[in-house]
Amino acid sequence: MTISMYQASVPVFVRALTNLSEVLKKGEAHAKEKGADPDNLLQQRLIFDMLPLIKQIQIACDTVARGAARLAGVEPQSFPDNETTLAQAQDRIARAIAYAKSFKPEQIDGSENRKVVMKTRHGDVDFVGLAYLTEYSLPNLFFHCTTAYDILRVAGTQIGKKDFLGDR
Repeated sequence: MTISMYQASVPVFVRALTNLSEVLKKGEAHAKEKGADPDNLLQQRLIFDMLPLIKQIQIACDTVARGAARLAGVEPQSFPDNETTLAQAQDRIARAIAYAKSFKPEQIDGSENRKVVMKTRHGDVDFVGLAYLTEYSLPNLFFHCTTAYDILRVAGTQIGKKDFLGDR
């Protein structure tokens, strides 16, 4: 049995962002319980030279939106990085999920060998679809979701592996 590029991408993208949304809700509840401003969590980081929680969220959302679009062979939707509250961060996650869900299987299936060009500040990086998904998009998404989880955990949020993986 084979797995389609759509099945290997969009449902995985959606699940990761859905779980990120849920751990953020737990982080917000924890901050409120402790009498802290939950929005301050967005500037938390694991160590001084790592990006703060809000950037982890933004990059995870961008990875999903750009990943789905590039696999579909269309120009990715842009999301400005202007969130300053957890509510705005949750909205960004919801918009990225909706955008990923807007792609149909027939747009992404068969993209294994589609040329994907990723523009970076260091120049263009060329991939074919399968390598883009498995060597860049999915690892990058999980890196930023894991880092966001870790920031919330270090801040004292009572979350565990089941929260990261979500309900099944």
